[in-house]
Amino acid sequence: MKKSSLVLIFTVSAFTHTNPLTAQWVKTAGPEGGKVNCFAVGSQNLFAGIYGNGVFLSVDKGTTWTQVDSGLTNMWVFSLALRGTYLFAGTNGGGVFLSSNDGTSWTQVDSGLTNLNVLSLAVNGSNLFAGTGGGVFLSSNDGTSWTQVDSGLTNLNVSSLAVSGSNLFAGTGGGGVFLSTDDGKSWTEADSGLTNLNVLSLAVSGSNLFAGTGGGGVFLSTDNGTIWTEVNSGLTNPNVLSLVASGTNLFAGTEGGGVFFSTDNGTSWTDVNSGLANRNVLSLAVKGSDLFAGTSGSGVFLSTDDGTSWIQKNSGLSNTRIYSLAVRGSDLFAGTYGSGVFLSTDDGKSWAEVNAGLTNPNVLSLVASGKNLFAGTEGGGIYLSTNDGTTWTEANSGLTNMDVWSFAVMDPNLFAGTYGGGVFLSTDDGKSWAEVNTGLTNPNVLSMVTSGTNLFAGTDGGGVFLSTDDGASWTQVNSGLTNRWIWSFAVSGSDLFAGSAGDGVFLSTDNGTSWTQVNSGLPTLQVWSFAISGMNLFAGVRGGGVFLSTDNGTSWTQVNAGLGAMHIRSLAVTGKDLFAGTVGDGVWRRPLSEMATSRERLSTGVPAHFSLEQNFPNPFNSETTLGFNLPSRSFVSLKIFDAWGREALILIAEELPAGTHTRPWDAAGWPSGVYFCRLQAADRTAVKKLILLR
Repeated sequence: MKKSSLVLIFTVSAFTHTNPLTAQWVKTAGPEGGKVNCFAVGSQNLFAGIYGNGVFLSVDKGTTWTQVDSGLTNMWVFSLALRGTYLFAGTNGGGVFLSSNDGTSWTQVDSGLTNLNVLSLAVNGSNLFAGTGGGVFLSSNDGTSWTQVDSGLTNLNVSSLAVSGSNLFAGTGGGGVFLSTDDGKSWTEADSGLTNLNVLSLAVSGSNLFAGTGGGGVFLSTDNGTIWTEVNSGLTNPNVLSLVASGTNLFAGTEGGGVFFSTDNGTSWTDVNSGLANRNVLSLAVKGSDLFAGTSGSGVFLSTDDGTSWIQKNSGLSNTRIYSLAVRGSDLFAGTYGSGVFLSTDDGKSWAEVNAGLTNPNVLSLVASGKNLFAGTEGGGIYLSTNDGTTWTEANSGLTNMDVWSFAVMDPNLFAGTYGGGVFLSTDDGKSWAEVNTGLTNPNVLSMVTSGTNLFAGTDGGGVFLSTDDGASWTQVNSGLTNRWIWSFAVSGSDLFAGSAGDGVFLSTDNGTSWTQVNSGLPTLQVWSFAISGMNLFAGVRGGGVFLSTDNGTSWTQVNAGLGAMHIRSLAVTGKDLFAGTVGDGVWRRPLSEMATSRERLSTGVPAHFSLEQNFPNPFNSETTLGFNLPSRSFVSLKIFDAWGREALILIAEELPAGTHTRPWDAAGWPSGVYFCRLQAADRTAVKKLILLR
C-alpha cells in the first residue's frame, strides 16, 4: 500500500452560508435498538452490552441511554459483570476490559488470558471468572492477571457461568454443566438427567439451579447439578437464550418465542409478550420491580408488571452500524449489521424496523429495482421484499456464495457481488442466479456499478474488472490504479470514480482503461462510499467524515459541520438531502444546498472524541496505516510494542493540533507476529492489536 504522511483532516476556508447556525449535519432519530447481548445492574446504573457497538449506560431505568466506550477498543461485547465500583466487559476477540468510573473510560485487562473470546463473566467475592471459547480463567486482582482453571472441564466452550455460595457452575455448548467447589481448580460433570447438553444460560434462585438449553428448554436441579429434571410445561419455545430469577419468579428469554414466566420453579410457564416487538431475547435483567429484555436488533424492552406488558426503551441506544442505504421514491432504507433493515418515510424523523422474514440481520448491501428491494447479507445470501420491507423471502436459488457485499442493476439484469464467489446474475428478479465469473481472477467483490452497457466490479486486492457482456466475460482494468482494494464506485457522465482502501479516490475517463489519483484536499484514507447530486460528488471516508468535490474530483472540501461520527460507511441522496450511514452513530442528514454553497469553518473538522482506529490493512504485509482522533491540541505518543510488551518503535512523540491524523508503519524487516500500538495524549490512552503476516 502506498505510504502516506501525517494528514490533518480539515480545511481552512471561509464560511459563506447565510445561516451558520443551521448549516450542519443533524442526526436522524435512529435507527435505534441494537443486539443487546448482556446487562449489568448496579444500585443506580443499568449497563447494556451491545454486540458491535460497545457499552451503554442508563441511570433512569432505560428511559435514556448514553454510550460509554472510551478506550473500549473492541465493541463486540458478549458479557458484563460488576464487582463493587468495577465494571468488566467481555468481548469477542478482545478479551476483558475494566472500567472503574461507570464506563467513562476503559482499560484492557487480559494478561494471561490466552483465549480472548469471553462469552461469560461471573464474580464470587474477590474472584472474577471468565468463560471463554477455550475454557475458564480466574483473576483475583480485578483482571490484572489471569490463570486458566479448567482441570476436568472436558468441554471448553463455556457459554454461561453462575455462582451459588462456594459453588461455581459452567454451562457449555454441547458438554452440559460442570461444577467446581474450589474456585475452578477442578471440575466435575453435573448433568445427570440433563438430556440436552447445549447449555446457553444458567440462573440461581436459592437452592435451585436452572439451565436454559438450545433445543431442550429449561432444566431444574435442587442438588447442585447432581440430578436434573426437565421443567417445560407451557414453554412452547425450547431455545432458551437467557434466564433470570427474581424472588419466586423465573423468566426465560427464547429465540423467536419471546419471554416466558414461571412462579413455581419452572413447573409451568406462561407466555408474557404483549408489546414485545422482537421475540429474540438474548438477555434478561431484574432491577427492583423492573424487568429488562435485551433483544436481537430491537434494543431494550422494559416491563414493570412481570412481563405482562412491555415498552421499548431505546432513546439514545443507537443501532449504529449502518452498512448500506437505499432510496426508492420518498422511502429511505437503512441496512444494519446485526439488526436487519429499517425504513424511514419522513426523511429520518422516524424509523421503523422492517424485518419480518429476514432471518439474517447482518445486511451488507441494499438495492431497489422497480418494486423490488433486495438485501445482501453476510452468510445468509439475498432476501427480496416487494412491499417496502414489510415481509422478506429468501432469493438464493443458484447462489453458491452467501456473503453478498454489493449489487448492481442493468435492467432487466440484477448482479450480486460476493466475497469469495465472484459475481452472480439474475434475469428474473432474484428467483434464480447464475455464476458469471469468466476472467474474474479475484472472487472477492466488494463493490459494483454500471455505466451504460459496462459493468464494473471492484475487488479486495485485485483492483477493477470490466464486463461489456452482462458478466459473461471480464477484463482487468487497472492501469494507474496503485491501490487494488476497491470499496466503492460512482459514475458521473463519462467519469468513473473508484474509492480505495488507503489511497483515496481514483478517476477514469475511459471506462477503466487508465486511472488517475484525484485526492487534492482528500486524506488518502479508505473511501467507503460515494453519492452524486448533479455536479456534486460526495465521498464517505473511514475516519474522515464526508468530503465534497464539484470539479470531478480535482479538489475536495470537507463538509463535516456538526457531524458527530467520522466513519461513513454509506451515503444516499433523497430529495433535497444527503444522508450518511455511519459505523458508530446511526444515520445523519444534511441539506444538499448547504454543502453546495458553503465551505466549512476550521473548527468544524475537530473530532468530538479521542480514539485510536484499527490499523488498515490488518493483518498486513508489510505496510499498514494507523489513524487517530484528537479533540484538542495535545502532546502525542504513538508507540509500537511487541507481543511481550517491549517497546519496539516510536512513531510519534510530539505536540499535534486537534483533528484526525494518520501515520504509516513500514514493517519491512520485522518478524511476523502480534504487535500492539499504544496512543497516549493528555490523560488518555488507547491500544490496538496489529498482526504482521508474511
